[in-house]
Amino acid sequence: MDTETASRIIVGVHRTEKVVNMMTKENKIAFIVSEGANKAQIKEAVEYLFGVKVESVNTLITPQGKKAYVKLKPEFKAIDLANKLGVM
Repeated sequence: MDTETASRIIVGVHRTEKVVNMMTKENKIAFIVSEGANKAQIKEAVEYLFGVKVESVNTLITPQGKKAYVKLKPEFKAIDLANKLGVM
């Protein structure tokens, strides 16, 4: 995967109080993603762009767009990734 493709898949970081709680308790981070992206593409894009390993991806389609809840492997911390992205 190249940077351009990965950047089209990951639109942005979803920021809510619920997501902050998920970061600390479940090691998950949420992204707004492209409507056409599937779970495998989202996993590959997150791993490529941010240098982390993904354990699982859950997606949700809302009126605001498609969200992806990404659970990181235990050796990577979602809160550290959020700090790196400037979310926290």
